[in-house]
Parts: sequence; C-alpha cells; structure tokens
Amino acid sequence: MGYTENRFITIGEIMLRLTPPDHEKIRMAGSFEASYGGSEANIALALANLGVDSTFFTVVPNNSLGKSAVRMLRSNDVHCTPIILSTKEQTPSHRLGCYYLETGFGIRASKVIYDRQHSAFSEYDFDPVDLEGLLEGYTWLHLSGITPALSKGCQRLTLNCLKIAREKGMRISFDGNFRSTLWTWEQARDFCTQCLPYIDILLGIEPYHLWKDTKDHERGDVKDNIPLQPTYGQQDEIFRIFTERYPDLKCIARHVRYAHSGSENSLKAFMWYEGHTFESKLFTFNVLDRVGGGDAFASGLIYAMMKHYKPMDIINFAVASSALKHTIRGDANITDDASTIRDLMDMDYDIKR
Repeated sequence: MGYTENRFITIGEIMLRLTPPDHEKIRMAGSFEASYGGSEANIALALANLGVDSTFFTVVPNNSLGKSAVRMLRSNDVHCTPIILSTKEQTPSHRLGCYYLETGFGIRASKVIYDRQHSAFSEYDFDPVDLEGLLEGYTWLHLSGITPALSKGCQRLTLNCLKIAREKGMRISFDGNFRSTLWTWEQARDFCTQCLPYIDILLGIEPYHLWKDTKDHERGDVKDNIPLQPTYGQQDEIFRIFTERYPDLKCIARHVRYAHSGSENSLKAFMWYEGHTFESKLFTFNVLDRVGGGDAFASGLIYAMMKHYKPMDIINFAVASSALKHTIRGDANITDDASTIRDLMDMDYDIKR
C-alpha cells in the first residue's frame, strides 16, 4: 500500500481536563478552567490542524459532557464519525473520564490527579465492534500503552487493531506512554512487549522487555541502568538491539528532557531510521503548559514522516513541535501552520509579518 495520500486514525480515551487558573494549587482553587485532552486525541488534533486527514475513535457517554468533547474535536477538523455515544445500558457508570492538572511554576512541579475509573471508554464492550470496518480505508494507525491499561477489554481492542492493521498493510505507530496510576511497570512491560512485532514506528523505549538473555530473565534487561539522559552511544546500542530483535521496526524515536525547573526545560531527541541513529538539536524554552509535550513530539514525527522529510529534519521537526506545545495552553499542539514549527526547528524566532 502506498502512503501518498495519508488517512490517519487513532483510538483512545478523551477526558475532561480541569485546571486551576494562574498556576494556583488545587486545594486553593475557587474555579477550574475546563478543556479536553488525552494522548491519542491530542495527536489527532495536532495532525488535523496541520492538514492531515485525521480520524479519532473513542466512546463517550451520550450526555452533554460527551457531546461537548466530540464538538471540540470536530471544531479542530478531526473526523468523529466512528465515535460511539454510549447509553447507560452499555456503560453503566455513564461518565466521561476526568483529570485535574495543577500547573507548576518555577521550582514547583506540575501535578496530575486522575478521576477516570469506570469511564464510558473503559466500560464499553468492544468485542462486537467491526474493527475490520473501522480501519478500512486508512493508511496509518496510532495506538498507545495508555488504552490497554484501562481494562482487559481495551487490551483485546489494542491487540486486535494491531493485527488487523498489519494484515491491511497500514503503517502502525505506538507510544508506550506508561502511567503508573493505571497499572504496574511489569504489567505494562508484559503487555506492550506483545505489541512490538506489529509496530513500524516506536515512540519511546519503555515499557518493553528487552532481555539480555531471552532464556534467562534473571540476567536483566538491556535497558537496565541506562540513564534517562543517555549518551549517543548508549542510545544507539539500545536502538540496534531493538531492531535486531524486531526487524520490522522502521523507526524508533524518543525525546530526552532536562528539567532545569518547573518553568524552564530543555529537549532533544534520538531517532533510529534507515539504519542510523540521529541526534536532534537541543531546544531550551520556558514552560507555559507541559502536558501533551510527548504527544506533540509524536505528532510532529508522524507528520514529518508523512511528508517525507529528510531524517535530521524529521527528528528536529518532532522536537520543535514538542517545544512549541509547551508554550500553548491545553493538551494538544494546536498549530495550523507547519512553517511555524519549521521556523522553530531552524531556531528562527523573528516576528512574522
């Protein structure tokens, strides 16, 4: 299948986000700013704003909150036709997942509190859904490790979609996105490792088992003791072992964060592509809203690959997308002009008139 006309689809949960204004702490807040977000939704939103044909599949309760989330997606040019508005019989708790964000400032880090148990998405029975029909006609599927953490049904949904997408010849990207409040590290590694044979583009190097000896797990994981901010050589070795074990991987990319304070961060990234490891520029910036930075990195990488950028431009565009997102309130990188990201990629900060 060719990829000249990209039709992108992603699957996951969208949530209501409640944030105290002006960097207030939750326990002091007298009001909350409401918006919507979630990893997969953020990527669909970012790509749609950049002009990519982008579709999102989820389940939301058939009430005003669920409809409001769908309305926000549609207002950003995301196709929402497959979205299911569930009844109380289908999802007894009949609720939209929610999370509270306490935005950090200076030396105070941001904090997230989830309220997403028994959401419509996690309660819905996906087994009767026609996944073949859902994925028909699309060229690119993106999934993350957040969805399978929500329920056993979501685990079946994830694996079934990966298998069907592989049979259809779709390009498949996957972001492990470990969430410690949803499942354990070992549970995440056990499941996400099952996904690796189906993936073309891997975002992040965790949570996956990459045993030093597949017959003797006591010897540990290849990634053990690798620092969060690795050297080029350390990262290159990990990429090489991943691609030796999983030869269908076409690209592996991960960003590296340096948190100087809650308000100032630096980012760079490494990417394995076409047999080589590439290292991006280092971007340093002030943080307005950090949530969604990893999703902006993913959407930037996907967009640049769709547009057939050169390898160094792919990874620099991805990091620039993430850096730019840190200056935008809300979960998603709502940027409707790729040239804005390219200017940042080239470190051109001049006013555009």
